[in-house]
Amino acid sequence: MTAAADRLVDRPVSAPRGIAPAAGVAASAVLLFAFEQRLIGFIVLAISVALGFAAGRALGKDLLLIGVGMSIVASVSVKADISWGNIALLGVILTAAVAVPALLDRYVYKTHTIRFPVGHRPWTTLEKSYLGIAVVVAYFLLPFYFITSGVYMNWPPVHEWHELLRLFIGVNAVGIWDELFFVCVIFTLLARHFPFWIASSLMAVIFVSFLWELGYQSWGPVFTIPFAFFQAFLFTKTKSLPYVITVHLLFDFIVFLSIVHAHNREWIPIFLY
Repeated sequence: MTAAADRLVDRPVSAPRGIAPAAGVAASAVLLFAFEQRLIGFIVLAISVALGFAAGRALGKDLLLIGVGMSIVASVSVKADISWGNIALLGVILTAAVAVPALLDRYVYKTHTIRFPVGHRPWTTLEKSYLGIAVVVAYFLLPFYFITSGVYMNWPPVHEWHELLRLFIGVNAVGIWDELFFVCVIFTLLARHFPFWIASSLMAVIFVSFLWELGYQSWGPVFTIPFAFFQAFLFTKTKSLPYVITVHLLFDFIVFLSIVHAHNREWIPIFLY
């Protein structure tokens, strides 16, 4: 096959031709993470990737990268567990879930689709303003959610300084990883083939399924779905990984304070709920 013909075969496949395989991959995340049905989830994932290749080589290859990352994450439980051993295990697994697809994309596919743009540029006034808005929204929303729904019980009680430290490390590490995996890997790969709303919707299904297993249950998807859209939108507009991580970590700082307060009501009595 000539190089020109090979490039033609690898051209991105767009909706609606590729929407069913991509939706199948997203549906497999619901099975893998939200329902914790690993066997059927892996079967649906494998079938969906195969259908992606049938729809087009480029789509199949990108869905395979997403599937590889999801499979690595699904190899362990991601339920909230802040023991040092589990933090170390998840650190290795989650790092591999980002690194393996990125390395395959760069050195095997040689497409360089997955990127982590960290170049510094001054943030605009609007971007700085959104940081403040994020804190205000998180302040009013997250404590109310955790306490009234009772989902804070999905996180272990934290009373001692070392428990607080482990919770802080865990919450922030997962927050950073969320942007690396769900935005830089999954959303970026899907955006090669679909318009923003389709790519971000599919990514949001996978993201929310992961968060569900992590502990964001009850009515959590009511705000985690819009959050996924906003992060994909911000990444698309700013092309700045540090910025979207900053937004995420501001939310996660309130998550940390909310969980601590929920387990120790006399601590940090600054919330309204």
